[in-house]
Amino acid sequence: MEIADKLIQTHFLTKEEALELLAHAGNKEMAARLAQEAVKLRQSYYGNKVFIRGLIEFTNHCKNNCYYCGIRRGNGKVKRYRLTEDEILECCDSGYELGFRTFVLQGGEDPYYTDERMTALVKRIKETYPDCALTLSVGEKSRASYAQLRKAGADRYLLRHETADEKHYGILHPKEMSLAARKQCLYDLKELGYQVGAGFMVGSPGQTRESLAEDLVFLQELGPQMVGIGPFVPHHETRFAGEPAGSVELTLFLLSVIRILLPKALLPATTALGTMDSDGREKGLAAGANVIMPNLSPMKNRKQYDLYDNKISTGEEAAECLDSLKRRVATAGYRLVCERGDFAGEQFSGRT
Repeated sequence: MEIADKLIQTHFLTKEEALELLAHAGNKEMAARLAQEAVKLRQSYYGNKVFIRGLIEFTNHCKNNCYYCGIRRGNGKVKRYRLTEDEILECCDSGYELGFRTFVLQGGEDPYYTDERMTALVKRIKETYPDCALTLSVGEKSRASYAQLRKAGADRYLLRHETADEKHYGILHPKEMSLAARKQCLYDLKELGYQVGAGFMVGSPGQTRESLAEDLVFLQELGPQMVGIGPFVPHHETRFAGEPAGSVELTLFLLSVIRILLPKALLPATTALGTMDSDGREKGLAAGANVIMPNLSPMKNRKQYDLYDNKISTGEEAAECLDSLKRRVATAGYRLVCERGDFAGEQFSGRT
């Protein structure tokens, strides 16, 4: 337990210490201790609030061919779609009526959405909902593109690094993609003033304890405001179709570790966690998470945004069941709130 004490006292791990900690990831006593500390830290910055983000999956076209992803370019069996600008605004409108004050535009890296189109869309959303935060999750772009979107009003940007281990990155991605480029995007986003989200899959093919140690070290170096992690879930139309899914228990352990390393971070209890375990979100909250992202996408498109098999897309994943979700969160001892939910210590400036 010495390594756990060290983490709790210093909020820092060297790579060697991260490896030592991960070697004890199956220790239930240590996991409980870290979860208790994680919840205490979250409580000190955010109280018992759980923030909701309205997820709008607006395109499943993607120019990339990531080997783990169901909407990769090479999967010819996907029924592709794009929401129109008006359809996206309708999603925002229904979300706003439900109380959402953050919208997350998520999609594949779709060349149709040029800087001009994305900038116009961002401006329209921010002009229509000036009291809301807008998060983008549309992959790797140039620094100039990110700057343009930031100027248009985008507040936050989610870009999972997926793995900080160069060799592991090569197992998960084709040669035309690089870890160096992904990291540069994240640093560019931070420098441009976005609230930035990174993250990785737990238990992805080829992942080792060393890979996870690299992830923890990188997160400390980057210092993102948001970190999204969830268990790897295979998709039947990828080369990893037969690989085992990632561990819910290890994901929860890592959520607690990340909360202690980055006490103010906004940590979602992810859809993948809810897919792998019917109580996954509640368990995520009990491990230190404080964000849930219900789906505002049109019902007809939810199954088409098929990143992995059995992705939950109805029931309490959906924004329509917000009251039920509020009850579940309350039963777990937390309070689902309809606020922007900014990173602790950063005040909303009102900039649009």
